[in-house]
Amino acid sequence: MKVSNASLLALLLPAVSARFAETNEPDRAMLYPDGAPQPPKDTGKYHIELSPGDTRWVTEDEKWELRRDGKRFFDITDHPELGALRARSGRKKAVFPEKLKLQREVNPLLASLSRTEMKDHLTTFTSFHTRYYKSDYGRQSSEWLLGQVRNTIKEAGAEKHIRAEHFKHSWGQHSIIATIPGKSNSTVVIGAHQDSINLWLPSVLAAPGADDDGSGTVTILEAFRVILQSEDILMGKHENTLEFHWYSAEEGGLLGSQAVFSSYEREGRDVKAMLQQDMTGFVTRTLDAGKPESVGVIVDFVDPSLTEFIKKVIVEYCDIPYVETKCGYACSDHASASKAGYPSAFVIESAFEYSDNHIHSTEDLIKYLSFDHMLQHARMTLAFGYELAFTDFAALEGPEHSDSL
Repeated sequence: MKVSNASLLALLLPAVSARFAETNEPDRAMLYPDGAPQPPKDTGKYHIELSPGDTRWVTEDEKWELRRDGKRFFDITDHPELGALRARSGRKKAVFPEKLKLQREVNPLLASLSRTEMKDHLTTFTSFHTRYYKSDYGRQSSEWLLGQVRNTIKEAGAEKHIRAEHFKHSWGQHSIIATIPGKSNSTVVIGAHQDSINLWLPSVLAAPGADDDGSGTVTILEAFRVILQSEDILMGKHENTLEFHWYSAEEGGLLGSQAVFSSYEREGRDVKAMLQQDMTGFVTRTLDAGKPESVGVIVDFVDPSLTEFIKKVIVEYCDIPYVETKCGYACSDHASASKAGYPSAFVIESAFEYSDNHIHSTEDLIKYLSFDHMLQHARMTLAFGYELAFTDFAALEGPEHSDSL
């Protein structure tokens, strides 16, 4: 039977706003366990990792079916070696400041954070039909975003020593890395993912991606804009290099962040901390449940010491509390940093069970978001980056912390 496009959309749209499948819905994805013959890359199969050591070969359609069923994974087809070098060489235990010390410098910067800046950027960012990483819209949105990051650097008068570049990928939508050099090459990374997806027909249906992860994208862009107002940052007085990352293809299995951190691992980069912001704007379900507005701090598959430090940042610099929550394996791009052996953490807009239920659909729209809430995430992001940029990690770590994990 021939089905028109209009009929197809009518059938699909009622379902696209569902975040997870119904509990009694069967898992129809056909997986290829490790014991079975494994197809080479050119057969259209992808090698995914659903949990440590649990890998399968799947088609692209089966990837999206798994995602619709609420399952997250690494697509390790191109980076099966991620983490191998760091695992062999070992690494020092992560150590972070016991107390926050830079309130006098940070608090004036917080006053410059702007809801209007975030809303203006997000309005344009969601105007692309989709930011699906394999689409031309995805390429265009990434080029637009790089332009905004570079304009931010130009407006700060920092073009001579602060740079923003594409980290290129084969699929066309490139990741973006903005680098603020410090006194050392030790690096603090703040990340978000720029792509969006409609999990029913990624190449056809709209995916405005306002919350997932347009909200995180503009949140860290705003923190980047304001941190460049610091004269000490512009003069390079901070101990550690500070990087802001906007990853491509998170929705496809953390593809962009795996490529970035595979590169860092091979180069022997010293990443002291990585914070991911994925969804920072939705509070409706939290408030409807009678819960206080809060920052969700992920506590599974993260570095516990860095996570404790982030809690201190929230208590000191945010006007709302935090709530501990869990997200699962390969939940966002911080997982790529963790796999490479780097301390990473993840914050989200709420307890995970109250997070945005419009994502991966045509309904992931600005109208459902709170820019007041996003401002709290921007406060935390800016304070986190500033405090760690000026942290003397060598003094913190010392010989007593040299044991490998």
